[in-house]
Amino acid sequence: MMKRTGLVKRSIQTGLAQVAMMAAILAPGMSPVALAQAEAPMVYDNAMPSLAPMLEAVTPAVVNISVTRVEQMPDVFGFRGNGQQPPVRRARGAGSGVVVDSEEGYIVTNHHVVAGADSINVGLLDGRVLEAELIGSDERTDIALLQVSADRLTEIELADATRMRIGDYVVAIGNPFGIGQTVTSGIISALGRAGINNDNYEDFIQTDAAINVGNSGGALVDLQGRLVGINTAIISGSGTSSGVGFAVPVDMLAAVVTHLERDGVVRRGQLGVIIRDHTPLVEETLQLGANNGALITQVMPDSVADQVGLQVSDLVVAINGEPITSSRELRNAVGLAGVDQVLELGLMREGERMSVSAQIIASNGESALAASESTDNGRRADESRFLGAQLQNAAGSDAGVQVADVVQRSPVWAAGLRPGDIIAEVNRQPVQSLRDFNRMLSEEARVVALGVVRDGQKLLLIVS
Repeated sequence: MMKRTGLVKRSIQTGLAQVAMMAAILAPGMSPVALAQAEAPMVYDNAMPSLAPMLEAVTPAVVNISVTRVEQMPDVFGFRGNGQQPPVRRARGAGSGVVVDSEEGYIVTNHHVVAGADSINVGLLDGRVLEAELIGSDERTDIALLQVSADRLTEIELADATRMRIGDYVVAIGNPFGIGQTVTSGIISALGRAGINNDNYEDFIQTDAAINVGNSGGALVDLQGRLVGINTAIISGSGTSSGVGFAVPVDMLAAVVTHLERDGVVRRGQLGVIIRDHTPLVEETLQLGANNGALITQVMPDSVADQVGLQVSDLVVAINGEPITSSRELRNAVGLAGVDQVLELGLMREGERMSVSAQIIASNGESALAASESTDNGRRADESRFLGAQLQNAAGSDAGVQVADVVQRSPVWAAGLRPGDIIAEVNRQPVQSLRDFNRMLSEEARVVALGVVRDGQKLLLIVS
């Protein structure tokens, strides 16, 4: 009886799967990968689903990459002293790549896979080995674009980055340790990860799908076989997968590839501002009208930001109508925007929503500021010390509080306060003297916003 019940259950499952496949086949506008999935049997004799049909369609688009670098050996025998050059050696490296345009022969991989390479070869799943040309590379996003000349290439479809969610199943495909194409699976563990290298442009997808040495540049795909990211880095104490891997998301990848295809490099844009994250804690002090966004703490003289009227304490909350919640999002958007592109910035100023149009100019970009420590309270009216700064009444008609000295690595030093600065505002209120300064700090505060004048320029420093 139990055996018959199992057979009936299996028959129902198989029938439902066939109905689902037929509905998928009849759906209009299906991609080749999705169509291949629909046409392939998804339920086997054991009634268990399989990734095999999707992988059969997708894996030909993931390639193995081998590079050769010519390196000079250490001059331990004094060759240069004898007017000779030390011997050289050929170092080899391996990684992975993904075909994103079969007609043009474009393959994306990581910058660190091909950086400094004297030759680059691409191995296809069908056994062909092709010589690749480096079209362009960008260290700040760790993306490189290669080109090969070949027919019968398989390209991969790009996913919609806005539809990715934590918990979505993903599959990593690559060439770990150079052993050959390997598939691992997991989920999206987190989105918008950053901080691995603060000098870079980061917005990583985090996954627990196993990623190891050699997976770099390989594909992270969803269950429909669409590319969601390029596997890039891991965090591990042993150098092997510990379930914390990172991939460059497909939207950032597409923006970088557009630059590399056109110029060979990413010509980054700049507004001319210094920014930091705005948080509910900072909002308690500044009361700008929003709990998240990119807070402008400095505007560079004669910059685009200066010319369009951006001000210190402006809070950027949207770009081209899309909300942003952090300084990283603003930095990435501006840094990857095309030079001369016009961005519409949504701002909060003095609690009022407004918009400003800014045309991006070429530059190296700027990074966000941040600081964190504790603050004092219950201050005396003549107190001259503040979290590592020695203060005094400023001389002259402008008044304010002058910074006489700052202890390095103190909270105010980390926030950017320097000797010679004039503190003109505390929490957006004018300060005329030390007495004013200490009175405004007499109540317990977790965040203090200092309006500072330095060399005739106004800055906003956040001490927390």
